Amino acid sequence: MKVAYYPGCALHATAKEYDDSCQLVFKELGVKLQEIPGWICCGATPAHLTSHLLGVALPCKNLILADEMGLDTVIAPCAACFNRLKVADQEVKEDLELKKDVEKVLGRPYSGRVEIKHPLEIIVQDIGLEKVRKMVRRELEGLRVASYYGCLLVRPPEAVGFDDPEDPQSLDNLVTTLGGEALPWAFKTECCGASFSLSETDIVFQLSGEILNEALEAGAECIVVACPLCQSNLDLRQKAIEKRYRKRINLPVLYFSQLLGLALGMNMRELGLLKHMVDPTKLLEKTLA
Repeated sequence: MKVAYYPGCALHATAKEYDDSCQLVFKELGVKLQEIPGWICCGATPAHLTSHLLGVALPCKNLILADEMGLDTVIAPCAACFNRLKVADQEVKEDLELKKDVEKVLGRPYSGRVEIKHPLEIIVQDIGLEKVRKMVRRELEGLRVASYYGCLLVRPPEAVGFDDPEDPQSLDNLVTTLGGEALPWAFKTECCGASFSLSETDIVFQLSGEILNEALEAGAECIVVACPLCQSNLDLRQKAIEKRYRKRINLPVLYFSQLLGLALGMNMRELGLLKHMVDPTKLLEKTLA
């Protein structure tokens, strides 16, 4: 199986460990990731807030490049990138005038042939958890996990549509497949503050603080995510949140690909687990012992 791979800006920079773990995991699962040559930023939040046309044209340019590779599927690990690609594709398919404007700006026709998927979707639905289960070499037995989807991975449902927007289960089911305990909790799709981390840190402290506290109250030993923005806010800002609310949290925030990689027999260093601000090594050594 071969798919086009859209890393987006974060996975080649601040979320390099997400990129590394995705590459390792998919190779093990028999999926070849072929990076889109000449890919550009999807625009994320700034573009579609600045110009609707720009916010649609940037993702469409990447989908055109993927189409030119001759592949019918593109995966985007970043939930923000995934969301922008899905929403842009839906908009140009539903609005012919917008499609014409996008094609004029890009100077190329937009076929709409390429299907956009999140890596989690490929693992859970295309590869299947039964196959994943058979490949597990190390059980994550006893690891209590809060699966955090964030607000962009499963919304809006009419565009994204691969899991329930209010009570998604794909991450939870993966955790269970790997031998961990997926905890029920109420904040799995709440917003962490996303890119407000740079401009409105107080908002991020409040939103991410509530998520961390809820996960702690649910009995979680760690949080598993599928988005570099979420990981950064919950991990990088955690010490500042602890200081602000005068409460020790100490919850490692892991990418689902890292958790899967551990269960498949890979080591913490190659999966980038030593790069996180909240050190997960003691917890994981105890789990894998």
